[in-house]
Amino acid sequence: MWAEYVSSRPLGQVDDEHTVEHFGDTARLADELLQIVLDGGKRATAELVAEFAHRGDPLPRIGSHWIACDSTGAPRIVIRSTALRIGPFDSADAAFAHAEGEDDRSLPSWQREHRRYWERTCRARGAVWSEHEDIVFEYFSVVWPPAHAD
Repeated sequence: MWAEYVSSRPLGQVDDEHTVEHFGDTARLADELLQIVLDGGKRATAELVAEFAHRGDPLPRIGSHWIACDSTGAPRIVIRSTALRIGPFDSADAAFAHAEGEDDRSLPSWQREHRRYWERTCRARGAVWSEHEDIVFEYFSVVWPPAHAD
C-alpha cells in the first residue's frame, strides 16, 4: 500500500518515513474507529505523549504519514497529519471532539470515553493516568487509496 501511494505522488513529494498502526487498544475498537474514518466522520485522533514514548515511537509531525490497519493487521488507508498540538486533557474543545467523530461527537462524551480509554491503557502498561499528562491532538486527512482519500 505504501509503495502504491508513494509511486502515485510526484517525485520527491513524499519521504519514506511512515508508521504502521491501528486505532484503539482492542480489535473491536480498531475496526470501529477505522470504519468511522472510512465513512468520513473521523478526521482527528488523540494519544498520550507517554504512549508514544512507551512504544518507542516518535511523535507525529505535520506532514507525517501512517498506515492505518484493521484488527487483523491488514493495511487499509494512508493518513497524513495536517495539524498537531500538545496539551493536557482539559484543553480538548468541542471542535476537536467533533472531528474525532466518536460516540455522539460531543465534548462530554469525548472526555468520558477518553478518560476510560487512557485509564485502561495506562493500567495495562503499569502506569496511572492523570488529566495533566501531555496529549497529542492530531488532525489528519486520508490520502490513499483514492476511493477513500479526502
